[in-house]
Amino acid sequence: MSVHPRMDRERKTIKAMIDIYCKNHHKNEGKLCLECQELFDYAMIRLDKCPFQEKKTTCGKCPIHCYRPIMRKKVKEVMKHSGPRMIFKHPILALHHVFDGRKKPENLKKR
Repeated sequence: MSVHPRMDRERKTIKAMIDIYCKNHHKNEGKLCLECQELFDYAMIRLDKCPFQEKKTTCGKCPIHCYRPIMRKKVKEVMKHSGPRMIFKHPILALHHVFDGRKKPENLKKR
């Protein structure tokens, strides 16, 4: 199965954000702690199941809230911390994330 570049970029962005958060809060160098690894794995599953796929906006602006409440809270905390730091650590991903957030998701067709 081929992965669309947009979805690949979304995976890289969430990975970078979780890396920054984990490094600053859990002091793990080079690898994620168990809690952050679980969050990353969960985010990858949610991205795989996203009904919008490459036409998606950012998860924070999505009309469908597919994260469980506890995981949604965790990812919001990660993004609140890592978002401002992304411009210095990963400027290209950060700019793409801003542009992706300006997209409006297409309406899902009713089955």
